[in-house]
Amino acid sequence: MDHLCIVTTGGTIDKVYFDDKSDYQIGEPQIGQILGNLGVAFHFEIIPLMRKDSLHIEDSDRQTIRNRIAKLSHRHVLLTHGTDTMVDTARVLRDLTGKVIVITGALNPARFIGSDAVFNIGCAVGAVQSLTDGVWIAMNGRIWDPLQVRKNRQANRFEAVSAAS
Repeated sequence: MDHLCIVTTGGTIDKVYFDDKSDYQIGEPQIGQILGNLGVAFHFEIIPLMRKDSLHIEDSDRQTIRNRIAKLSHRHVLLTHGTDTMVDTARVLRDLTGKVIVITGALNPARFIGSDAVFNIGCAVGAVQSLTDGVWIAMNGRIWDPLQVRKNRQANRFEAVSAAS
């Protein structure tokens, strides 16, 4: 892989918290700074598509994401997305062909010490280079088929659908 297209949609990975208000906003995409700090050995471009908490991503937003990714000329796509509904978005993207699409995010903002953001991005970058065409989710050190995973909000992690019963 010589070139990676990164499409950002917001989510916790890009959240900025304001302590005095106990409020947050979704800030600039953090992935560019993370990859730059790591000195990656490939070219990447960032396409900031939206800045939304995934709980606010609607079907029309998912169609916008799908249409934008479908138009990309590059095969390797990393999508940053909020964790609450990333599985829903992955399912909308499943019929796109000729691309490896890996979706990742973070359970804690990238700006927080101890965030899982850098780890998840690293897993996603490795996955997008080695997986076959299709849509995948990279979270919690695992690569998931979107039809076989869910977010367990109570445990704050992703798990196999069979384990969720």
